[in-house]
Amino acid sequence: MDTLGHLLKVVVLTADIQDRDGAKILLLSLLPVLRLRLLKIWADGGYRGALIDWCEQVLKIVLEVVSPAPHQKGFAVLPRRWVVERTFAWLSNYRRLSKDYEECTCSSEGMIYIASIHTLLKRLPS
Repeated sequence: MDTLGHLLKVVVLTADIQDRDGAKILLLSLLPVLRLRLLKIWADGGYRGALIDWCEQVLKIVLEVVSPAPHQKGFAVLPRRWVVERTFAWLSNYRRLSKDYEECTCSSEGMIYIASIHTLLKRLPS
């Protein structure tokens, strides 16, 4: 998603694919957009490691991991991370996304796009 919380691309994968590997699939599918618009990607701690180097070498884009401060105890709002959480909250308002009703991953992707489109349309000025 972009910095406003609007979806750029959705890729739903099976549970046996690790998040870091799924990120590569997603980012490669976004390659035309990445080269034109994106300068930096923010991610959570699950995307540490080789993915950071891969993004730099293959995509020529900086992947920055947003982590809590080492001395932090309890909950704190992390920079840029709240945008993702807010978008997930918007999508959680849709009953169809509350459970895994779909038979195939492409149906799940479609339902997420429909919910996102509906969310955007509700925000248009009348």
